[in-house]
Amino acid sequence: MGDIARSALGGAWTVLVGWLLPTALNVSLFALAVWPSLRRGEGTVKLWSEGVAHLSAGVLGVSVLLGLALCALQNPLYRVLEGYTLWPNVLYTYGCARRRQAKQDLQDRLMLIRLERQEREDRLGSDGAARLTTLRANPRIARAVPRDRRRTAVQRALLRERLARYPVDDAQLAPTRLGNAIRRFEEYGYDRFRLDTQVLWNELTGNAPEQVRRQVDLARANVDFFVALLYGHCAVALCAAAALTTADPDVPLLLVAIAVPSVLTPVWYRAAVSATDEWSAAVRALVNTGRKPLAESLGLLLPGELAGEREMWALVSKMSRLPHHERAAGLDAFREKPPESSPPLVADRSASQNATQS
Repeated sequence: MGDIARSALGGAWTVLVGWLLPTALNVSLFALAVWPSLRRGEGTVKLWSEGVAHLSAGVLGVSVLLGLALCALQNPLYRVLEGYTLWPNVLYTYGCARRRQAKQDLQDRLMLIRLERQEREDRLGSDGAARLTTLRANPRIARAVPRDRRRTAVQRALLRERLARYPVDDAQLAPTRLGNAIRRFEEYGYDRFRLDTQVLWNELTGNAPEQVRRQVDLARANVDFFVALLYGHCAVALCAAAALTTADPDVPLLLVAIAVPSVLTPVWYRAAVSATDEWSAAVRALVNTGRKPLAESLGLLLPGELAGEREMWALVSKMSRLPHHERAAGLDAFREKPPESSPPLVADRSASQNATQS
């Protein structure tokens, strides 16, 4: 019973922090900045005349309902920010090309820093010298060279952190920063072990240690918070712009309600991208520690060689994603064999029965 209660409270906590709390903040902002221009209407005077207690209860009720609705719609909301939904093909292609160039520029800048260090230490070979000359001739890299040379070791580590927010395979690039930051850990299991976590997510989380699953949920709740805050700010700004067309609007307050969310929305987006670092680390731990329990639950023996393990997970992923094919019989080499019957046990049982009869 205690485990059930902890599980329920854990799930409620992630919903509360990820969706209900930011929704309550946005509804409160709407009530303070936009509602005063609407309350002059006949339909809203009564609500304001009831007092602060009734208004607070209304804000709380609306926040809960909207927060739960956003939680139910989280996948479509994420897909828009990741660049998968409502993006025209031309814009999608342009975004992917732009992100690919940004990733390459980060790689070149870090490579230039490394080669210049080798040059100072007289460890630069002929190939490195040619590569260094090419990088210095690149105008995009040259603009960042003075700033990169002034960076400390910690600041250069932040550059590597930004590069780590891209997927390893360029074919997996998304058109947005958030899409790439999420895609990097979605491809982690497949890139390292050929374990398609998108296909086997429920099986993986069902067999992973409880603490690791909890870390994944808590890490995602941090990203959910900024995503919900971002969407809510956009909605408040749009409502404030619409309220300007009312009969007697409070123009200065509405302009503030438009300007402040518009300025903060990019901040919340960048915060969501940064918050994916913890989410990525939690998913990485989930894959690393949950592979063996997952294999055992599927009746498979985890091979001792990495090549064999990659082959096994590739077959499991294909069998889960595609219709049955004869090639799936390749999993027989990795399946746990049933225990064989032992003739000596039968002989011992017969001997004991004879002894009892005698």
